[in-house]
Amino acid sequence: MRLRHITGSEDYVAQSEYVVHEPEKNKGQWQQFFGNGHPIHVEIGMGKGQFIEQMALTHPEINYIGIERYDTVMLKALKKREALMAEGAALQNLTFISIDARLLADVFEAGEIERVYLNFSDPWPKDRQANRRLTSPVFMKIYQQFLKQDGDLEFKTDNEGLFDYSLLSIPEAGWTLTAVTRDLHHDERMNQGNIMTEYEEKFSAKGNPIFKLIATPPVHEA
Repeated sequence: MRLRHITGSEDYVAQSEYVVHEPEKNKGQWQQFFGNGHPIHVEIGMGKGQFIEQMALTHPEINYIGIERYDTVMLKALKKREALMAEGAALQNLTFISIDARLLADVFEAGEIERVYLNFSDPWPKDRQANRRLTSPVFMKIYQQFLKQDGDLEFKTDNEGLFDYSLLSIPEAGWTLTAVTRDLHHDERMNQGNIMTEYEEKFSAKGNPIFKLIATPPVHEA
C-alpha cells in the first residue's frame, strides 16, 4: 500500500497525548489505564478514525483502542478527534496506538480484549501476500491470544475476494463464524446500530454491497 507522506506526521503522532507511546507497559493493565472496569474493544487498521471515534461517542460504557501503524493516517485520525473535542465531545474512553498488528500480543494480556474490529482492511490480492491479510490464519492466531473466550471479531469489507478468502481462512484458524451477510445495509438484523467508516460511506454511495462477518475464537483447552 502506497501512502502519500505528510511532512511532520511522525513528530505530531509522537507528541500527541492521545497516543500511547509505550503500549507494552500497559499489558494486562488497560482497564487501570482507562480508570474503570468497562470492556475494551479494539479496531485494527482504524484509518482516519471515523468509525472508532463515533463508536466511542455512542458507547461511553465501552473503552476503545484504535490501532494504526501508519503515522500519515494516524495524523488524520488525531486531527478528527481534536476537532470533535473542540466541539465539546467527551472521548475519555478512547485512545490510539501506533503499532504493527503482528505485535499486539505483546501489548494485550490473554483475555484482556472483548471485541476486535477489522474494517475495510487492505486485501493484499496476490497469493504470495496472503499472510499479510488481517483475516489470515497468521493474524487470527494473534488475536486469539488476547481476545476473551466469549469475545468476538467483526469484519467488514467491500472486497468480495477478500471476504470469500476470509470465510475459509477464519474457520481454518479454528474460529467459528456466527453471522455472515453479503449485503449489510439490507440486512435488518446485522445492520442494526451499524456505524459506517469513511470507506463504507464512499463504497455504499456507489451502490456497492458491504460484506460482514462475525466470528468467535477457538475454545481453549482446559
